[in-house]
Amino acid sequence: MTSDTPERNTRPTVDHRDGGAQRRASAGGLPAQSPLPPLRIRGDRLWQRLLTLGEIGRGADGGITRLSFTPEERAAKDTVAAWMREAGMTVREDAVGNLIGRYEGRRPEAAVVLAGSHVDSVPSGGRFDGPLGVIGAVEAVQTLHEAGLRPLRPIEVIAFTDEEGARFRFGMIGSRGLAGTLTREELEARDADGVSVAEAMRKAGLDPEAYGMAARKPGSVHAYVELHIEQGKVLEDAGQPVGVVTGIAGPLWLSISISGEPGHAGATPMRLRHDALAAAAEWMLEVERAAARRPHTVATVGQLHLSPGGVNIIPGRVDLTLDLRDIDEAVRDEVEREIRAAADRIAKARGVRFEMTDLQRIPPVPCAPLVMGAIRQAAAAEGLKAPELPSGAGHDGMQLAGLCPIGMIFVRSQRGISHQPEEYSTPEDCVAGVQVLLRTLWSLANQGEDAE
Repeated sequence: MTSDTPERNTRPTVDHRDGGAQRRASAGGLPAQSPLPPLRIRGDRLWQRLLTLGEIGRGADGGITRLSFTPEERAAKDTVAAWMREAGMTVREDAVGNLIGRYEGRRPEAAVVLAGSHVDSVPSGGRFDGPLGVIGAVEAVQTLHEAGLRPLRPIEVIAFTDEEGARFRFGMIGSRGLAGTLTREELEARDADGVSVAEAMRKAGLDPEAYGMAARKPGSVHAYVELHIEQGKVLEDAGQPVGVVTGIAGPLWLSISISGEPGHAGATPMRLRHDALAAAAEWMLEVERAAARRPHTVATVGQLHLSPGGVNIIPGRVDLTLDLRDIDEAVRDEVEREIRAAADRIAKARGVRFEMTDLQRIPPVPCAPLVMGAIRQAAAAEGLKAPELPSGAGHDGMQLAGLCPIGMIFVRSQRGISHQPEEYSTPEDCVAGVQVLLRTLWSLANQGEDAE
């Protein structure tokens, strides 16, 4: 059982029958240890739901904007909740707003198998990043439900709150809450309008003081598996629709402020300037060079603001963010040391001051052999080669690694485009990914049957 306290309860749609009755109700009277029958998901339903969800928060440019604790995110969660009920799940939300659909197992008390992703987005993002994992998991469970099949363990489909971190520059709020690593201090992170996470939670009908009740107890989760678009070109280059993720790169987010001296653009000689923007530009090139020297390191300045901001005024201050990632924490730390040293050199040479503050620092996470093995077997059963590859992007699963074994299934992304309106995975590739997810969930949720 879990320690979640529902914030919103809906009428259950699943009977909590005893294990024997549930076994008798399975399709064709299959014995408990029978393999998964040759089920096929409803690809048309999956695709239509992706399109439907993609209309919520859609802008004039075709991009999706669903920031956390906004009406758009609320509408998306309500839509998914309705599909969860249709798939035979009971639905609730926990203390941090994670949407959870539970498909009961023959042993309701057994540790659950979690599957899902998120429905929030970056500004003007795509239809597939996050929603494919949530809707795909709903479709997998609905396929089992319509076939009358019950696994040994319960399966819970989850739409995590605020994976992207686009609103508060602090992400994975829901998965941190579920893992028990979220702190009350972190709920004071603020958006561009000065609204804190805690204030946004209150407005959404949640109690930020109860955030700790979302944490799952040790041993309550058997495994977590997430289906996600690759957001890169590796699978496309390999000509394969599905891949097995080996590990997730750890993001380090830094907030950097560079203070110089504003001055008149025409009256201040170049040799007397302390231009904060020129220092920032030089430092950004040093960051680019340091990352390029490593095969798996990536570094991105995603936000940059300068002041005073006049056409004829030398910038006196620059505020920017850095996203630094690698699948090897030691390599990432080495790059960080180099770019901090570069900041010191530039500050001394240009007469400016650098200040760096951690926004988040997440270690890279390897995927668990237990889940990877189940995914490999599922892909093979579907006749897919499924190459193995790391994830350069961060995902909610990395927050759960201390709670349970985790793993991910990647689906091919067209041209590797992501976080843009042009983000696209074909219907055929999405179906292939959900078929692998279906088999993986069935395998993980029936582990331990020999102890019945």
